Amino acid sequence: MRLKTKYEIGSIPLSEHPTPQSARDTWMNLNGKWSFYKESATGERSYEGEILVPFSPETLNSGIPSDFALHPKESLHYKRRVVLDDSCLLGCTVLHFGAVDSFCEVYWNGVWVGSHRGGFTSFSFDISSVVRKGENDLTVICTDEATRNGGARGKQSDKRGGIWYTPQSGIWQTVWIESMPKNHIQNLKIFPDADLCTVRISSDSFGEAQTACVFDGEREILSVRYHEEAVLRYDFEPWTPENPKLYRLVITNPSGDLVHSYFGVRSFGTCRDTTGKMRLTLNGKIYFFNGVLDQGYWSDGMLTYPSDAAVIDELQMLKDMGFNTVRKHIKVEPMRWYYHCDRIGLAVWQDFVNGGGDYKFTHVAAFPFLGFHHRDSDYRYFAREDRSARAEYKEMADEILNQLFNCVCIAVWVPFNEGWGQFDSAYFTEYVRKRDPSRLIDSVSGWHDQGVEKTSMRSLHTYYTPLRVPKDPRPVVLSEFGGYSMKVTGHVFDEQIEFGYKKFRNSEKLLGALRVLYLKKVLPLIEKGLSACIYTQVSDVEEEINGLVTYDRCVVKIPAREMRAINESLMEEAKKIRREKTK
Repeated sequence: MRLKTKYEIGSIPLSEHPTPQSARDTWMNLNGKWSFYKESATGERSYEGEILVPFSPETLNSGIPSDFALHPKESLHYKRRVVLDDSCLLGCTVLHFGAVDSFCEVYWNGVWVGSHRGGFTSFSFDISSVVRKGENDLTVICTDEATRNGGARGKQSDKRGGIWYTPQSGIWQTVWIESMPKNHIQNLKIFPDADLCTVRISSDSFGEAQTACVFDGEREILSVRYHEEAVLRYDFEPWTPENPKLYRLVITNPSGDLVHSYFGVRSFGTCRDTTGKMRLTLNGKIYFFNGVLDQGYWSDGMLTYPSDAAVIDELQMLKDMGFNTVRKHIKVEPMRWYYHCDRIGLAVWQDFVNGGGDYKFTHVAAFPFLGFHHRDSDYRYFAREDRSARAEYKEMADEILNQLFNCVCIAVWVPFNEGWGQFDSAYFTEYVRKRDPSRLIDSVSGWHDQGVEKTSMRSLHTYYTPLRVPKDPRPVVLSEFGGYSMKVTGHVFDEQIEFGYKKFRNSEKLLGALRVLYLKKVLPLIEKGLSACIYTQVSDVEEEINGLVTYDRCVVKIPAREMRAINESLMEEAKKIRREKTK
């Protein structure tokens, strides 16, 4: 059953600037009503009319009838007229897409301007040579074979049910135009270091000098002129979830370009405690990452959240419950989601998106449950024989690392989860580490660990067996656990089918079980070496009803103050762990 959230989407949904980490004043949001139709392989059209971008046609918010489904060899055709004035013709005009699932070709005024494959990452095209003042025509043609061809699909499945969800297609994040001078600022990268109390920035501006101004609130505290790179030195206040301090950054060049950004100063790492156990650190101090798994699915928009307010409410709910971390599971969110984590104060463990062939329960889940971990160079075992799909994964990894690099909140990269399309994880661990040495890596979250020398932490998923901390020279994290379910009648996707790892009938029983889980089972493990725990999960998704809040976000199952009290006890225990003194 389709469920509506309480959030208004408006005639131009998600109208806020989509990239607060790199924003110009000269931009235009292209969300709203577009002309739309589906076309079969034989050229027959259906569902002709209008769609509300950026919602996929399978969603309630799109305005498309509920029986919509995209079948093999069918395509989606989007079109809209765009009226531009001189503010959009400053010398360079760029067309941006937050995400399109999964392959698209784009035409501006009938001219092909580019294509993109991969349904979860952003991309853009320089359309300077084809734009004109006044009316312009934009056409986007999409196909989506990712659930069948081994491409990145995330939790989408043609055989939905349980932990696999209804597939969607087409445009599902914001589309916008940005204009800037021909000589403009590009490739902005921010490298904060809390240990040295410095921030290194790099950017290009076609050979022109640039000026970086740093503000603490409205007060300018630094101004540095540079060409390609600058090091900012100041008594910066460190960023933590408890004190999410951000500094505003403005970069300009002589051609008149101006980019708004921001940064927080923090460092992630590992160390030994006084008993010799390896621990995770934040800003050089032992830190216990206490978080929740977040699928990022919404009842009326699926992968697309309905509004900025919806995201703020959900993240603030987690903060009010006493959590300090969110594991973003098998999905890349719009950039504003990370901005809100930055400013609210939630560390993020960011998953890459899985692909590959058919999911084999025995290979991926049953055998590791019995203690068998398979080598991931065996492409056939993990359904990764397709060379082009493996190449697509690497390209997607590059896009994710580049797109999210400046997000303050991201503490951990998660290349693979539970063996879903896993391959060559030792190579990718080292690859990610070289691309971004500033963050931690949960190489193979859950199962199919490839050994001490090849992964950066011991990552456990435990739902049915007793919680424990195995002996290991790496930090040990409980990257998934819990999954307790509670049905709220009238707020579920299916009144007859419910999936969860342990079922409870009311809030009182669920709360009591969570107290036992956290205080009797998790808390004692901290002293034994547990460095993080990630509870499953933030919200219900379709029949999977093990969320802290219902799928439609209407009912919070556990009072925030009660969950906060549990988490405060956990964090008090974590504060007792002391770092070994360096020699």
